[in-house]
Amino acid sequence: MSYSLEILIGVQLLIIVGIAVIAYKSKSKNKYYEAKYSKIIDVDDEVEKSKKTKEKIDKDIEELRSNYKEKKQIFNKLVKEAAIYDETIELAELGFYKPHYDFDVSEKYKEQITSVKTKQKEMISNKEAIYCNTEWTVEGSKAKGRTMTNRGIRLTARAFNNECVAALSNIRWNNAERMEQRIEKAYDAINKLNESTAINISHQYLKLKTEELRLTHEYKDKKQQEKEEQAEIKRQMREETKLEQEMEKAIKEEDKYNNLLAKAKAEAEKASGQKLEKLLGKIASLDKELLEAHTKSERAKSMAQQTKLGHVYIISNIGSFGDDVYKIGMTRRLEPLDRVKELGDASVPFVFDVHAMIYADDAPALENALHKSFDFKRLNLVNNRKEFFKVSLNDIETETKKISPDVEFIETAEARQYKESKAIRAQREQQSSRADVRNELPDTI
Repeated sequence: MSYSLEILIGVQLLIIVGIAVIAYKSKSKNKYYEAKYSKIIDVDDEVEKSKKTKEKIDKDIEELRSNYKEKKQIFNKLVKEAAIYDETIELAELGFYKPHYDFDVSEKYKEQITSVKTKQKEMISNKEAIYCNTEWTVEGSKAKGRTMTNRGIRLTARAFNNECVAALSNIRWNNAERMEQRIEKAYDAINKLNESTAINISHQYLKLKTEELRLTHEYKDKKQQEKEEQAEIKRQMREETKLEQEMEKAIKEEDKYNNLLAKAKAEAEKASGQKLEKLLGKIASLDKELLEAHTKSERAKSMAQQTKLGHVYIISNIGSFGDDVYKIGMTRRLEPLDRVKELGDASVPFVFDVHAMIYADDAPALENALHKSFDFKRLNLVNNRKEFFKVSLNDIETETKKISPDVEFIETAEARQYKESKAIRAQREQQSSRADVRNELPDTI
């Protein structure tokens, strides 16, 4: 019996040892495989970590975008509001003023302004401009409540009218939209402050104030246009006066040669021999000069009598305006180059180069046709009386020859004074540079 028990205990011990050996070997194997595939396990962990990190970053980005969008809207609103009071904001940022009226003379604008002011006074008198629909009581007294309300209305009227007066006095060509927005801003702000007292500026009164502002701006603009038109009329009158002077001068020149020729012929009738030959030569010369004077005189008379005869000129001034800028103008002068000389006298630093001088029976029509062809290439897009265009000479020549095929163009601009000035400036800079180099050299080494 004891023998059997010992065998049983031995078997159990063997089993335990076997299990221990197997467990040890299994643990060793696990360590082996763990060491062998540790990188793969780490990568999986990293991938999982990266996914979580990415999700967090995506969430942060989404929150940032949402916050940015919200803040950007606030920023845009603040910029827009600040622009009303900022005189340095560019026109393109605020928009250009579009005229609301189309009166042909400034006097009509003035009459309309008076009419609008009369309507404003009527609204104030009728208590329609600023009103309060609530009947207040102060210390149980309705009379005291009315006194308070009337004072509030007067204070509101003074505040709003002062804002409007400031806008009207400061309005200029480049801030009309801004001044209009200021009035609207003042209207909103004052009405909001008066919410507790139920005092309101009527929308109709605001409309009248806005109308007064617009009329005032357009009145000033129309006055400026009329001033420029008057200047143009005076220029045309000077042109007409010079035409008459040139005609009188040409007629006198013709009369002078007529008298000289008559005198020479009378002397020739009495002369003989060499003296006669000399006089006959003089008569031939005077005949030629008289013919030229007569042609000039007839042309001067024709130009003085007909308003459409004249010259269309194509000129440039590289030194003043740069390349590919041309003035396309018209003159009715008998000597058209005199007009070009005038243009280059005091208003610009260099004289103009003439590329074409086209005589036409209907010079205004030719000038107008060329202006229309290059309307979108004007330098001044506001005042069409400024006849400068950013366009190539080839394009001008092509358009001109469609109307006047025989016209000749001078392609190259001489720009002599400009080029000489440029050369002198370059020479001075070179001399100055040499002097600087000399000054940098030490006296001794």
